[in-house]
Amino acid sequence: MCITRSCRHYMSGNRNVLKLHERGIFENVFPEERSPDLLRALKGAPVCCYSGFDPTADSLHIGNLMVIIALLHCQRAGHQTIALVGGATAQIGDPSGKTKERTPMDLETIESNVTSIKSSLKRIFRNHQEYFCQNEKDIQPIKIMNNAEWYSNRNVVEFLSTVGRHFRMGTMLGRHSVQTRLKSPDGMSFTEFTYQMFQAYDWLHLYRNYNCLIQVSHCMTCDQCVLWFQVCCATVYAVVPGLTVPLIKSTTGDKLGKTAGNAVWLNSDKTSPFELYQFYLNLPDADMERFLKTFTFLSNEDITRIIIDHKDKPELRKAQKKLAENVTLLIHGEEGLQSAVRCTEALFHGSAESLARLSAQDMTNLFRSAPTKELFLEPGTTVFDTVMKAGCFSREVDADRVIKAGGVYINHRRMTQADNVLIPGEHILPNNVTLVRVGKCVILPCFVLPCLASLILCYVILPITIMPYCLCGGTASSPVRSIPIYLLPHLSDLFLAFRLSVTHFHYPSCVHVRGRNQAVVVVHLSKYIP
Repeated sequence: MCITRSCRHYMSGNRNVLKLHERGIFENVFPEERSPDLLRALKGAPVCCYSGFDPTADSLHIGNLMVIIALLHCQRAGHQTIALVGGATAQIGDPSGKTKERTPMDLETIESNVTSIKSSLKRIFRNHQEYFCQNEKDIQPIKIMNNAEWYSNRNVVEFLSTVGRHFRMGTMLGRHSVQTRLKSPDGMSFTEFTYQMFQAYDWLHLYRNYNCLIQVSHCMTCDQCVLWFQVCCATVYAVVPGLTVPLIKSTTGDKLGKTAGNAVWLNSDKTSPFELYQFYLNLPDADMERFLKTFTFLSNEDITRIIIDHKDKPELRKAQKKLAENVTLLIHGEEGLQSAVRCTEALFHGSAESLARLSAQDMTNLFRSAPTKELFLEPGTTVFDTVMKAGCFSREVDADRVIKAGGVYINHRRMTQADNVLIPGEHILPNNVTLVRVGKCVILPCFVLPCLASLILCYVILPITIMPYCLCGGTASSPVRSIPIYLLPHLSDLFLAFRLSVTHFHYPSCVHVRGRNQAVVVVHLSKYIP
């Protein structure tokens, strides 16, 4: 069952996609003085529009999602849409937003990235058609192309003599991205400088062969639109306007993307459906109305109702859940959404039943950063045996002490008896998975201090510099509820204690989700050995 299928979805009332400015989909028209011409074109017969995606990685990210959604809105309005993957331009490298030249990619990597991105786009377009446009029969399928198709047979001399003469050096040198690079210590190569020529020609080629009038791009490429517009006007005497979409930024105002180092990817092997779902689920309330309008196809009336319900009980995070459901469904389909919901319930509801519903892939997605151990389930396997074989502790005495202190959990249940035998159905789930978690607090032994100098070392230096590293696998930011301290007689013992604490209480991994910080091991227990 699909969670969002019962919702009404926003459809453009006519072909005028400029009205989407009210939802925050489109930010500007370029050139601005051509807005009336664009409006007349949109009110007439369907037009063709396109967006470009450079395969500089094997996956798109949510910074690209805004452009994809804009294309989908154009499709929903009845226009022909093209998604262009830059298999040729990726060999050159876009200098925009870069302080130095991109590292060249080999052709094999580029072709692999192109294949992966085309597959992702097909999946998203298919999910949109299946879950958000079931009753729309007149929309045209989105075409996915690779610009390497029309550059593979071009000769560089022929290209420069026929196309290159239409580019004005003053315009090309005046671009902000070019000026920034020319003033940088590394300067700018001729290869990077020509990138804008190929981008402009892409538009020209699509206009000539597919009557493509409109380009949809990020607002940061507005200066590139100047060159594209001038070239098309000079060669085919056509007015080809551009539509820009806003950049997606984090709550701190930073751009979200792979360049910024905080990318949320659209491929499940890089960002799982659960991680994507959690990203949107944890967005602040202040962004909800804006993101529901830009990232979903819900009607304005539905969005208003959701926001009202959310404000009534914000702790339930109804708006965030609706946003997370819609985006996850669009990117990963119904199976991906259900996996994300199962993982969320298993992690935060804290029941063995919710863990039992997880598939093997769910477990991989949920505990991606945690180690996974394959163990044979021998008759009489105890809690102590499990944590030692799983590598939770390096010393038996540590395992015994932490278990007795209530610091070990199996399938969300606290275990205090080390000799308890694992029971199928309780400690071993129907999917043959056992989740072992070691809690936050570690109790360290205490000794008597004979001198004031060591007292200062232990009570001042040790709690600040050492003890946080002894908690939860060496994470310095771990919260310290109470700080048990080594009381040591001299400095050499102090360093010895530090080494021992890190060695003996270094847990295999930590899971960081919504403020939780715990050491987790996923154990796959096979059947009894014959």
